[in-house]
Amino acid sequence: MAKLYPSGTLQGVIPLLIAKKRDGGELSRAEIEQIVLGYVRGEVPDYQVAAWLMACYLQGLSDAETLALTEIMAASGEQLDLSAIDAPTLDKHSTGGVGDKTSLVLVPLLAAGGVAIAKMSGRGLGFTGGTVDKLESIPGYRTELTAQQMLAQVQRIGCCLAGQSASLAPADKLLYALRDATATVESIPLIAASIMSKKLAGGARHILLDVKVGAGAFMTTRERAEQLAQTLVRIGEGAGRRTHAVLTDMSQPLGYTVGNALEVREAIETLRPDLPSHPRFEALVLALAGQAFALCGLEPDAERGRARAERLLRHGDALEKFRQMVEAQGGEPRVVDELSLLPRAPIVAEWVAPESGYVAEVAPRTVALAALQLGAGRQKKEDAIDPAVGVEVLKSVGDPVQAGEPVFRIHARTEASLQQAMATLQGALRVSETPVPAQAVLLD
Repeated sequence: MAKLYPSGTLQGVIPLLIAKKRDGGELSRAEIEQIVLGYVRGEVPDYQVAAWLMACYLQGLSDAETLALTEIMAASGEQLDLSAIDAPTLDKHSTGGVGDKTSLVLVPLLAAGGVAIAKMSGRGLGFTGGTVDKLESIPGYRTELTAQQMLAQVQRIGCCLAGQSASLAPADKLLYALRDATATVESIPLIAASIMSKKLAGGARHILLDVKVGAGAFMTTRERAEQLAQTLVRIGEGAGRRTHAVLTDMSQPLGYTVGNALEVREAIETLRPDLPSHPRFEALVLALAGQAFALCGLEPDAERGRARAERLLRHGDALEKFRQMVEAQGGEPRVVDELSLLPRAPIVAEWVAPESGYVAEVAPRTVALAALQLGAGRQKKEDAIDPAVGVEVLKSVGDPVQAGEPVFRIHARTEASLQQAMATLQGALRVSETPVPAQAVLLD
């Protein structure tokens, strides 16, 4: 190999680094930098990086390698500088799941309580919805903001909820596309580095992580979810950020809506003191907010933080902050008071329980598939979505149900898509003759 690749050239070094990782060696920060930044600059071909990723997948990465990879990816492009903000700065990340509209409520809630949060989110792909898609169902809402616009808005009103900047951690985008094509996505160190590189580039001093576990999450087992959570926290702490992770349940859809405008409606209903909210969804929002206020030092512990969050919800402070955020980003602020301004599907039908008993399962991926068939999601990045369609989930695990009682309410654009979703939802519900305990939304 040395004869083919003379010493001192990048072409000669990369195969040696691949072999070192393949054989179980630990790469230094400088060696990882040669591979990653060389790939970003176009100096290292994708087939060599693919071979290195497979070696990482098979041999794993040490904590030092994982932190180095994360920081190199974070520094590969633009980074937000939040140092001028005179408030504790926090970033929040969820690993995603069916019906997860938490950021829509949590971001304005935290801002109302004194936390500065510049949250960048992505679009949905596959069975999980994207926060950006949900926001764009609000008439006029702009999700594409520059770093300067985001910073100015956070300084003015305390929060921003926008799309992921293309210039933020570009190495992650390139590496993820290659991982997707080479069956190396499932590596926990590579997943953690991908998530945390964007969090570090976002500039916040505090990072709150919501790691989902269950049939409706990417991490379907508690063991792997715990491994991911621990890895994420080690990266954050190693990079000098105060970091906290929470394990939360995704064995059933979160809240009672799956679909873009429907989820925005549920988020606003949760923010509005005069309307009821889904108890599991509200419990998750309050728990995360409590952890965030404690993490940022605004409250002595999570319990006091939760009480602070509950006051902000009950008194309408969080709702007002949501209104300010919508207006600041070009959206129609009246949507907060007039939910009818959100897109509505022309066909609404109910799916009823075939038998009486107790709800033992509401299969989240099956519900997500029905929403996808209706047009609420995309299977390819270029697919268009219909913001108005989706599924309301009227029952949760543990609830009693009577034969003929509505379990799902389907919002459809066409009769054909309605019938397809109806057929799919037959596999979503499992009923038990005996009582079933309710599943707590907080696991650890």
